[in-house]
Amino acid sequence: MTGSNDYKVELEVFEGPLDLLLYLIKKDEVDIYNIPIELITAQYMEYLNLMELLDLDIAGEFIVMAATLMMIKSRMLLPVEDRPELDDEDGIDPRWELVRQLVEYKRFKDLAGRLQVCEDVQSNVFSSGGTHIVLDAEEPGVVLQDVTLFDLISAFRDVLRTVRPDEPQEIKADQYTVEQQLHAILETMQTARRAHFKSLFRPQAHRMEVICTFLALLELIRQRRVFVRQDAHFEEIMIEFVEQEPVLVPEPAAATAVASDSVTEEQLQGS
Repeated sequence: MTGSNDYKVELEVFEGPLDLLLYLIKKDEVDIYNIPIELITAQYMEYLNLMELLDLDIAGEFIVMAATLMMIKSRMLLPVEDRPELDDEDGIDPRWELVRQLVEYKRFKDLAGRLQVCEDVQSNVFSSGGTHIVLDAEEPGVVLQDVTLFDLISAFRDVLRTVRPDEPQEIKADQYTVEQQLHAILETMQTARRAHFKSLFRPQAHRMEVICTFLALLELIRQRRVFVRQDAHFEEIMIEFVEQEPVLVPEPAAATAVASDSVTEEQLQGS
């Protein structure tokens, strides 16, 4: 990819294929026990293609899930009497094993979320004893506030659909780079402090510029230089600038050396 070959974004937290399926099911408001497999498969492949376009580190399980969805889709096209027998108790609906995995995974994920809430509450409880409480400096721990990677990819997809296609005579080598767009976003955020996701992309932007801008945003999220927030599921995504603490620069060694030499000369004159 021109302009981004030298810049590979690696996110610390990358959700798996079951997370993507649950995201699509929730986004489309469909019944998890009656998944429209053709629709979900098409959307899953679209997101997978977007992740490959962005050169994200896609685990092999995403490819395995894509193959599973295609297999289920092909079985659903067969008449009931011609479908191969499955291991599930019905032996009819090819979706059942996938539904079972999704329901079980969602149950564990919801439980983990409740445990996280309990941990957050407990972390603000302090036992009695001692004269005072010393709190550590607060760090920007969570950079995705109620926003998943798939929310970002979905917003990126919407922007990508609005760009005009690059014409061959307009393509120039290294016209856009992730590093350039990273600095451009930082300049914008340092002034605005808060901005809508879509405002980071110029109207009539080229496809390569949109891709590089999105990769730059992912890198800034990874570096904890911006927060990503969403007031409600599937609503507008907001980007917020994170203040960086000033770095204390130590005194130059040369100055210390000069001071030491002065003291030595005074001591010599005194002697």
